[in-house]
Amino acid sequence: MTFEEARAQFPVLDRLAYLNAGSAGPLPRSAVEAARASLDRDLAEGRGGKAYIDDFLELRDRIRRGIAAVLGTSADLVALTDSTTRGCQIVVAGLDLDAGDEIVTSDQEHFGLTGQLHGSGARVVVAEADEEALLAAVTSRTRLIAVSHVLWTTGRRLDLAGLRRSGGPPLLVDGAQSAGAIPPDLDGADFYTVSAQKWLCAPEPTGGLFVRDPDRLRVALPGFLAAERHEADGSFVPRAGAQRLDSGWIGAATLAGLEAALGVHPEWRYEGGAKVASRCRELLEPLAEVVTPAGHSTLVSFRPPGDPAELVAALNERGVVVRDLPSRNLVRASCGWWTSEDDLRRLADGVAAS
Repeated sequence: MTFEEARAQFPVLDRLAYLNAGSAGPLPRSAVEAARASLDRDLAEGRGGKAYIDDFLELRDRIRRGIAAVLGTSADLVALTDSTTRGCQIVVAGLDLDAGDEIVTSDQEHFGLTGQLHGSGARVVVAEADEEALLAAVTSRTRLIAVSHVLWTTGRRLDLAGLRRSGGPPLLVDGAQSAGAIPPDLDGADFYTVSAQKWLCAPEPTGGLFVRDPDRLRVALPGFLAAERHEADGSFVPRAGAQRLDSGWIGAATLAGLEAALGVHPEWRYEGGAKVASRCRELLEPLAEVVTPAGHSTLVSFRPPGDPAELVAALNERGVVVRDLPSRNLVRASCGWWTSEDDLRRLADGVAAS
């Protein structure tokens, strides 16, 4: 697949320099068509019967395998979720934490992760987003380290293997800004979340959760499809593998769109994304303070001379879609493998004109 053929899958790119996959990726035409076809089937044939249920379950199995392929793992270690937030909820609830426990996290995390940590009842210890600082914050009471693989603010990539110590606390990784954007790396991670609507360009709400040892995590938030069987009183036998942790609900049309989206990414996507991010840095460095370390991710966060929100609004008027990060004084450009040289020049020209 050539770059032109791959990019042509996203109609929004005909009009906009869309640099916002860190929030939600561009939707490919095939995903919308698949979702529409699923809804048309439901409209004409209803949503019931053995054939309908069998097709639905087979679709979930295919998607589980697809997300596993993205992460470089096996399907039996992947639970289907509707978001990274849900994945974090599943892990935190399943650890049965209380006020005597501690969770170590960084000062650069998204509320989708930190909200769940603070809701756990455990003491949340916040350290600098640095491997040595995070490890220094670990004590005998630490039950979990919870961080992002790629920080949503600065785009810095953390060394997961360096955060995992033999006999130390398990590692929960927020993969919202990494899954589908950079090569998979589960080394050191006990739990790894996926936000499919971002770099995998799927409809919302979609996601996944890698669990290295599913049997060791209590099923605290069971979805209907997490049970092998259940009794009238609500007691249940969980399914094998990470499927026991499936939680939330994803409708058939959304699943169809997700499956189609998983099929649009070219083999060169990681190489392409890294190249585009490097070029974006090159164009922005004379114009603003770029805070993302070189070579870390497909995010390029920068501190403009003026007000970030005003710059984002001005860029939007030019057809350039980026976002500001409130309270961080940053603007963030998300560079995908689909991003063109023209997209990047439109961004740089808009920053220069502000």
